[in-house]
Amino acid sequence: MYKRVRLKDTVEVPPRHLADVSPQLVKQLLQDKLEGRMDEDVGSVVSVTKVHEIGDGAVIPNKPGVYYEADFDAVTYDPQMQEVVDGEVVEVVNFGAFIGIGPVDGLLHVSQISDEYLAFDDENQQLASRESNRSLGVGDSVRARIVTKSIDERNPRDSKIGLTAKQVGLGKHGWLKEERERRQAAAGE
Repeated sequence: MYKRVRLKDTVEVPPRHLADVSPQLVKQLLQDKLEGRMDEDVGSVVSVTKVHEIGDGAVIPNKPGVYYEADFDAVTYDPQMQEVVDGEVVEVVNFGAFIGIGPVDGLLHVSQISDEYLAFDDENQQLASRESNRSLGVGDSVRARIVTKSIDERNPRDSKIGLTAKQVGLGKHGWLKEERERRQAAAGE
């Protein structure tokens, strides 16, 4: 889930920039420091949007810069358990598909895609069913639900988000469209 939050953090302003300690400079320093980082309380910081207040600054012995506390707004992404998300397949491997959901990827394990057996087609980078002729490949849009979440603040790329699409209303968008059309045709008979 995306959220707009108000945060406080401290940034180091290098000596060469001390004459221009402005909200724009502090915003840029906060963006460089925080964007893409994962925090257990707020999730992944997507963007620092506005700096509201900048403190007086503090000098720390044996450190070259001046440290300023800033109060600012940020947009964050914090995946919630049981949240339904739309994403795009970014990679297909023999055990499932990695789905890009916001700034992180979730794993849609092959056992959580369909009740049908899906074979890995390495040549075409897809998972395919022989029963229904359905396939899931890179670039496909998917609707899934978050079922597991393990956030690694030190190494955000090592965070693990588990997804499922084994529920009515979840799966590849093309499959969902086919299902709606089939239901509408059956209701019209």
